[in-house]
Amino acid sequence: MIKNAENQNEEILNENEEETKKKPAKKKESKSSKEIAELKELLAGKIEELSELNDKYLRLLAEYDNYKKRTAKEKEAIRTDSVGDAVTALLPIIDNFERAIASFTDADKETEFFKGVEMIYTQTKDAFFKLGVEEIKSLGEEFNPELHNAIMHIEDETVADNTVIEEFQKGYTYGGKVIRYSMVKVAN
Repeated sequence: MIKNAENQNEEILNENEEETKKKPAKKKESKSSKEIAELKELLAGKIEELSELNDKYLRLLAEYDNYKKRTAKEKEAIRTDSVGDAVTALLPIIDNFERAIASFTDADKETEFFKGVEMIYTQTKDAFFKLGVEEIKSLGEEFNPELHNAIMHIEDETVADNTVIEEFQKGYTYGGKVIRYSMVKVAN
């Protein structure tokens, strides 16, 4: 009996030990679920932070793309303005070559001097053409205030109204932009 009582005591002790072992395990499990909840909350925060960073990245990428497009347009505008300024400075030279060529008589047109002047004039016009500079066609055209500068008006019934009948100075465009307006005489 004593042995049975001792065995029962040992069994009860063993059961108690097992229960105490189980209880901390339960605490650990509840602690684990608490940790899991914290980890889930932390993960949700990190996902939100990642989403915000991704949004910032996409906005920055879009801003950079807009910046590249804007600077490309600005560079093209600067180039257009620079070429326009350079051509504007050279236009009086072209005008003088045209006046010089017009001043030669038929006999003078056979001389080497005339051929040299004409060659320089042609090369300059070709350089303008390669740059994209175009003459504004005026003679016989309808007067266009966006291209022409009327400095004289005459009454002439043989010509249609608002027709350019004489050009005093040629006008030029570059890239669709007027560099110099044509100075013209218009019939009303």
